[in-house]
Amino acid sequence: MYTVVGIRFKKAGKIYYFEPNDLSIKVGDNVIVETARGIEFGEVVVGEREVKEEEIVLPLKKVLRIASDEDTEHYNNNKACEIEAYNICLKKIHEHDLNMKLIDVEYTFDNNKIIFYFIADGRIDFRDLVKDLASIFKTRIELRQIGVRDEAKIIGGLGPCGRPLCCSTFLGDFEPVSIKMAKDQNLSLNPTKISGICGRLMCCLKYEQEVYEEIRAQLPAVGSMIKVNDKEMRVAEVDVVRRKLKVKMKNAEGIEILKECSPEEVVLIEDKKDDYADIYEEILGNDLKTE
Repeated sequence: MYTVVGIRFKKAGKIYYFEPNDLSIKVGDNVIVETARGIEFGEVVVGEREVKEEEIVLPLKKVLRIASDEDTEHYNNNKACEIEAYNICLKKIHEHDLNMKLIDVEYTFDNNKIIFYFIADGRIDFRDLVKDLASIFKTRIELRQIGVRDEAKIIGGLGPCGRPLCCSTFLGDFEPVSIKMAKDQNLSLNPTKISGICGRLMCCLKYEQEVYEEIRAQLPAVGSMIKVNDKEMRVAEVDVVRRKLKVKMKNAEGIEILKECSPEEVVLIEDKKDDYADIYEEILGNDLKTE
């Protein structure tokens, strides 16, 4: 077991574990740590705890110190410089007529590197742009291409639910999301209904998926043959939330109707597993994407 603290470098960013280094560190403290990118300024979001070796990446780096007032002032100055660097880079992109959209700028704490985040439809030849930026800022320049989900996380906004985006408020990592999740939850497969502002499937489809899978495993699938009161019939609909089944049957006049029943009333004759997720993916194509 290893004693660690969890540190975040960006709002809603990924949490990284570091060794406390015998310092008295509390949640909410700002600290200075050494990372693969150099010296960084971060916030402690997980207090001291014991974790197993498989939960961390060895060798475990140490917290160098608790941030001083000078460290905090330097960090805030970097944030102010990022705004100026953003405007300069926008101007240079326009001068070089590059088909790219600048999203964010980040200074490393030790000012050894400036990272410019952008999105573009394809590969961009930005070598001349890097030369111009390096001559202006006199430090290492990195241009990093990101995806539309990362853009939404950085910029933020309101989701279809009316609340701030999950990715920009608390989600550290993007979870894989698929069409099958929407189908399992009986949601409309209309792309406009289940896509976020980034144009990809909404991250919140993942939240309740385990519960749906657990309940669906206990219920017959749509199309299964069952017996109710010694009468054979097929399952037409499955209401996972209410744990109810709708079956097709004929009334006294011989007209086919839907009847609702509970799983305890039925005897399964032939279970039909739902394997149409891949077909939906192929039909809908690029209108529904996960990445």
